[in-house]
Amino acid sequence: MGIRVHSPVAVLFGVACACLAAGSALAQADFPTKPIRFLVGAAPGGATEIIARALGNKLAEKYPQQVLIDPRPGANHIIAGEITLQAPPDGHTIQMIPEGFVINASIYPKLPFDPVKDFTAIAIVAMVPNIMVVHPSLPARSVADFIALARKRPGDLTYGTSGVGSPSHMAAELFKLLAKLDYVHVPYKGQSLALVDLIGGHLQFAFPSIPSSLAYIKSARLRPLGVTTPQRASAVPDVPTIKEAGLPTFEVSGWYGVIGPKNMPRPLVERINRDINAALKTPELAKLLSSQGADPLTATAEGYAKSMAADRQKWADVVQTAGIKVQR
Repeated sequence: MGIRVHSPVAVLFGVACACLAAGSALAQADFPTKPIRFLVGAAPGGATEIIARALGNKLAEKYPQQVLIDPRPGANHIIAGEITLQAPPDGHTIQMIPEGFVINASIYPKLPFDPVKDFTAIAIVAMVPNIMVVHPSLPARSVADFIALARKRPGDLTYGTSGVGSPSHMAAELFKLLAKLDYVHVPYKGQSLALVDLIGGHLQFAFPSIPSSLAYIKSARLRPLGVTTPQRASAVPDVPTIKEAGLPTFEVSGWYGVIGPKNMPRPLVERINRDINAALKTPELAKLLSSQGADPLTATAEGYAKSMAADRQKWADVVQTAGIKVQR
C-alpha cells in the first residue's frame, strides 16, 4: 500500500481553510462585538419605529452590546436604505423595513438600489394591519358613508401617508380604484407627521398602521371606519374590516422585517434570525406587539427573502394601474 505525500502548499492551504472556518465560527459566537445600529427609515412614532424599538430593547437584553435605534426618515425608507447598503456586512448595521420598501422598485425610476437583490433578508417580524380613519369632523361613520361622501366631493378630500409607495399609500390607492373615487394624496416623511396634520384638521382621512394610530383612536381624536386585513384586528375588535363594511374585494396586509447589507455571511444571518425569532416568541414582546396592533411573525431568512420578492411583484400591478410614479 502506497503512502500519499502531501505537498507543503496543500498542507498550508488546508491549515488556512481550517483557521478561517474556526475564525468564522468564533466570530459568530462573539457577535456582536460593538453596538448594533438599528436603522429606521421613518419619523419616530410610526409603526416602523415602534416595532424596531420594541425588538431592539429585547435583543439588547440578550446581547452584550447596545442596540441603538437610528431614525433616518425620508423618501419612503430609501435614505436609510442607502446607509444600510454601504455598511459592512458584519451584522452591526441592520434596518427595519415595511412592505413598502420593496414596492419602491415599481415607483422610483431612479432608485439607487434593488430593494430585494442588494440587501440580505434577515427576519420577518410582524404583520401589521392598516386602518381607515377619518377626522371626527367628517360626517362619515362607516365605509359606506365615506364612499357616498367622497363621490359627492370628487377631488376635494385629502389624505396623508408616510410616503409614496408606503402601505398606507397603497391601501388608499387600492380603495380609490375599487370604490371609483377621486381624492388627493399628501405624502409625509413619516406616518406620525401625517397623523399630526390629520388630527389638526388639515387632512380628512388616512390609512395609517394600527400601532401608530391606536392611541388617537382610543382617545377619540380619530374615528376608525375599517381595517384593511381580511380578519378584524385584535387591537380594535369592534372595527369591521373594509371587506365586510363595503368593499368585498379589498384586502391589504403589511409586513415589517429586518434586512442587512448584501453578502452577510450565512451563519451570521442564521444567528441573528434565531435571536430575533426567539425574542418574538417571548410572552412579553408578543404581548407588547399585539397590544399595539402588530401580530408577531417568524420565518427563516430564506422564507422572508421569498416573501419580499413575491410581494414586490404583487404590488407592481396596482402601481401600474394607479399610475403611481415619483421622480427622485
